[in-house]
Amino acid sequence: MAGGYLYEVKDRVGNAKSLGPWSDEQAAHLQAYRSKKAEWQQRRDGSRARLDETCRLYRTLRLPLMESAAGAIIREADRRCLLGTKLIVVGTNALAAYHIEAAGLIREIPQETLDCDLAWTGTELEEGRQPIWEMLKAVDSTFTVDTERSFQARNAKAYEVEILAAPSRVGAIFRTDRPMPIPLPEQEWLLNGRFVDHVVVCRDGRPVRIVAPDPRWFALQKLWMAEQPKRNALKRPKDLRQGTMLLDAVAEAMPQYPLNSEFEASLPGDLAPKFDHWKQAR
Repeated sequence: MAGGYLYEVKDRVGNAKSLGPWSDEQAAHLQAYRSKKAEWQQRRDGSRARLDETCRLYRTLRLPLMESAAGAIIREADRRCLLGTKLIVVGTNALAAYHIEAAGLIREIPQETLDCDLAWTGTELEEGRQPIWEMLKAVDSTFTVDTERSFQARNAKAYEVEILAAPSRVGAIFRTDRPMPIPLPEQEWLLNGRFVDHVVVCRDGRPVRIVAPDPRWFALQKLWMAEQPKRNALKRPKDLRQGTMLLDAVAEAMPQYPLNSEFEASLPGDLAPKFDHWKQAR
């Protein structure tokens, strides 16, 4: 409350919005908030020891770790209820979640990259909102948008965040939000199927939840990208390796993601040959 008004603080840097003039109703609202906050703090403090122990066990088992900078961004997206509803994790950072989904079968998880790729999946436009930019700034106030690559932001340590979007979803990003992705048709494939949702641990020992695309569609998109001339020539071999490795893992350890005739019939013309080639090579 300030100056006879009740305010809701939106982030760590003090941005707030007014909830209206002070009244008995506002007083009850504030009391309910304080009670709920105390309850959640008690739950947090009570679970901290168990969480720390679980994270130590995770590292002992040599499960794949996420780079801490990426973890901080994804964790903030989750805290703001963006993860899984408006943003999903794509790129190499998603592979740790697939490793867990496959019960550890993926043996050669590549080293985490020094960037973070997120895909926008929101469907409803919120006028005036900048959820992506507000999230990034809450993590690190030094983030700025690359003037030559509007879909990329970079902080003072040169850590890069790229926002990708399917043409069907880019219209749900308000025009002033940043970074603003360029619509990519291949991102449509990653909206299909059922997302993977797991918690992994970062190198700083803190957990982070990852929501990533259906592994079948992610793998096939990787195989498709491996043959695209526009793709960085240094990344194409990695795309081929990751796509093949992930499809193998789906076939061997993810029966919840069937590679059956029904799935094959759903593939578009660009991906069907990639799936057929993979089958013949097994």
